[in-house]
Formats: sequence, structure tokens, C-alpha cells
Amino acid sequence: MATFVLIHGAWHGSWCWDKVRPILEQSGHAVETPDLPGHGEDKTPISGVNLEAYTNRVCQVLDQQTEKVILVGHSLGGLSITQAAEQRPEKIELLVYLTAFLLKNGESRMSVRENEPGGSGLGPSMEMVPDKGFVTIKDEVVKPSFYHDCSDEDIAWAKSHLVPQALQPMGAPMTTTDQNFGQVRRVYIECLQDQAIVPDFQKQMYGATPCEQVISMDTSHSPFISKPTELANHLMSLIKE
Repeated sequence: MATFVLIHGAWHGSWCWDKVRPILEQSGHAVETPDLPGHGEDKTPISGVNLEAYTNRVCQVLDQQTEKVILVGHSLGGLSITQAAEQRPEKIELLVYLTAFLLKNGESRMSVRENEPGGSGLGPSMEMVPDKGFVTIKDEVVKPSFYHDCSDEDIAWAKSHLVPQALQPMGAPMTTTDQNFGQVRRVYIECLQDQAIVPDFQKQMYGATPCEQVISMDTSHSPFISKPTELANHLMSLIKE
């Protein structure tokens, strides 16, 4: 049996894994789904939300485990799992980037925006509120950006849980070394209908930082809602015998 630690992305919280978690648990696996600071049930103010705080939260979860984990990051959660791997490489069996930002040392979410193919992705859909330190997504583009293959009921449920996203984690550069992050095994799960991190950009990232396996899902940015069983099966297929 394995231990999965599932890290949500921007605007989301641990709730986004609610359909995946029971499938993994019913197969006998342990699952941790923490809220990052300022997300879900965590009420850290925007001013206290930064990439270091995200990483510390992930490392706290890792430190509580007695065995190595499969650490999964969705979307912006890719930054947190990368930094956690740099700080706790000995605690991680495998990193899984679920249509996530897989960035190189020195790169940040904001610095790679200019490299997104055709200027695609969420850029035009985001509303920056720099004086308050956060960014939101325009309501009318939430469905096409995140959930276009999800039911109306699921979309309404997800939208009701979204929170403002702190800007600081998006501008913070990665700090990684070959000795730590570079020694942890990596897998990428690409989502072929993604309109938030488009497939060409996903390929660009896992091409620049190669992974030992690339799994394709024909879904939107949110397979944990639209295809939870398929996603859970892919995750379980990665367990090392």
C-alpha cells in the first residue's frame, strides 16, 4: 500500500480531491489532502501567503509520514511539490505533476508567462488586485478554463469554494539543485483539453525537465472532478511494487 499526498492548485483547496480520495482509500492507500495557507479551511491572510508558507505546509505533512510518499501537485501546486522535493527528497518516492507547473531553477510562474504558446492559458482571464496582493478569475471564464467537461452541479459546487489567489507564490522563483530535487523520480500527467495550462505548454515544461513517464488524460484542467476514477487508477498504477 502507498501513501499519497495530494496538493491542490491556485484558487482551490483540499476539497478538489473529494472524489479521488475515497477511491484511493477504498483500495487500501493512505491519503493526505492538506489545505495550503489561505485556501480551503485555512484562514491565513493573503499577506501571510507565500511560496515558503506553501512549501512549509507540504513539508509538515511529509514529516508526519513514516514511509516515502507519492507527492502529487495540480497546476500551481507543482511549485510547492518541487520546493518540497528540494527540502525533503528523502521523504518522497515519486513526484507527480498533474497538468502542473514543472519549472526549472530560477523560474517562477510569472516569469514563464511569456513562454506560454501563443499567449494562451489563463493570462487574459485573471484579474489582478496588486494593492491587495491577490488575483481572481473572471466568473464567466471559470467554466471554460477549469471545468468545461464537468457537470453543472459540480461546477457550481467548485465555484462556491474558490478563493482569491495570493500573488506572491506566482512571482517566487524556484530554488532547486541536482543533488536534492534532481534525484527524485518524476511523472507528468498531461490533460489534453486543458484551457488553463494548454497542452503545448505542458509539453514544453516536461520537455525541458524530463520525466520518466508521461500519462495523457483527455480531460479539462480538472480531472479530479470530471474523471476521478480514471485519475485515481493512473495514480495507483505508479505504485512501485
